[in-house]
Amino acid sequence: MLDRKFVLENLEAVRENCRRRNVQVDLDRFVQLEQKRRELDRQLQQLNRQANDVSRSIGKAPPEKREELKEQGRRLRQQRDQVQEQLQQVQQEALALLAQVPNMTHPDAPVGQDASANRVVGHGKTPVPQFDFPVRDHVELGQLLDLFDLEGGARVAGHGFYYLKNEAVLLELALQRFVLDKLIAEGFVPMTTPDLARNEILQGIGFIPRGPETQIYSIENTDLSLVATAEITLGGLMAGQVLGEEQLPLKLCGISHCFRTEAGAHGRATRGLFRVHQFTKVEMFAFTTPEQSDAMLEYFRQLECWIFDQLEVPYQVIDTATGDLGGPAYRKYDLEAWMPGRGDQGEYAEITSTSNCTDYQARRLNIRYKKKGEKGTHLVHTLNGTAVAVTRALIAILENNQRADGSVVIPQVLRPWVGKEVLQPRQ
Repeated sequence: MLDRKFVLENLEAVRENCRRRNVQVDLDRFVQLEQKRRELDRQLQQLNRQANDVSRSIGKAPPEKREELKEQGRRLRQQRDQVQEQLQQVQQEALALLAQVPNMTHPDAPVGQDASANRVVGHGKTPVPQFDFPVRDHVELGQLLDLFDLEGGARVAGHGFYYLKNEAVLLELALQRFVLDKLIAEGFVPMTTPDLARNEILQGIGFIPRGPETQIYSIENTDLSLVATAEITLGGLMAGQVLGEEQLPLKLCGISHCFRTEAGAHGRATRGLFRVHQFTKVEMFAFTTPEQSDAMLEYFRQLECWIFDQLEVPYQVIDTATGDLGGPAYRKYDLEAWMPGRGDQGEYAEITSTSNCTDYQARRLNIRYKKKGEKGTHLVHTLNGTAVAVTRALIAILENNQRADGSVVIPQVLRPWVGKEVLQPRQ
């Protein structure tokens, strides 16, 4: 979240930022609550001083005055407790409003109310393929090649779940190993993360673990939820910790299952593996100083581009518009892969994203760093980025590398792990 003092001192800028990001927050009410909080805090301190003064005076007072002073002390403590209760209520309401305020936005981010204002800022090295035969989508290709079982997944776990089979299993493992080798060489610490996290960690990262708008699966009668991304567990790893400046930037990469309810997501464009309830992802995460975070975002974007150039997937790079940014993101880039099987003639669709969240998540999670020779601590900046989300990468690979007979050419960088150059239809 933003610093409360920053919001009060930059109220109109914060108000305009909310408008550009399509977020409605009652900032006037927040200001009123903050004024009330300061007044109650002043009253509380005054009552504490008065109660302490009376308590100290009892032993020095004549015996006939002591009962009167004791009664006065009781009244002051009662008033103090009442003010304390009011103060807690005001603080809770103010904090709830502050949590709704999105991060500030990078001045170069395109301004617009939704994804239609997103700006294309680059393309990958692989050209969009031109086919001289009817294009199959990944569901048809998966049936020909016997790569996944959607009906079996639905019988066992419901719509949106699936089984990967045969070479699809090898492709999933190959994608993980391919990106891990690259990220380890770049100095990332590889990790496998828990599939569950406490709700306070989800909230700190910026997810809504419960309520009508949640996309999170919660565990009944616990404070745990299934994670939607390893961003949650990698960011939560350092909650409440103080790092040394010399440890930064700290780069982590996490393999995790991701669970999302995807409520209301149906239709041709979302069929098959595109929008599912569980998938595997390798996530990049970094803790940096404020001075390092802008460069780290560009570095994450370059890594994502390198990965999908090596996978020979056509894509475009999107600078995300203000109205399409999530609450914690200061700036976000998406990679959208060309998927020939989407729509009537193919469409671009998101396969990765990378965001600089500045100190927004760190303030919620209380993640700080200390400079040598200086007193006090500073909030770190946090960044996240998708190295590969397996299901969408599979869609892009299958559809862009298909041939007329239904076979699919495996990208060269994955062949050592798959053991084949071409996937052939099964009889």
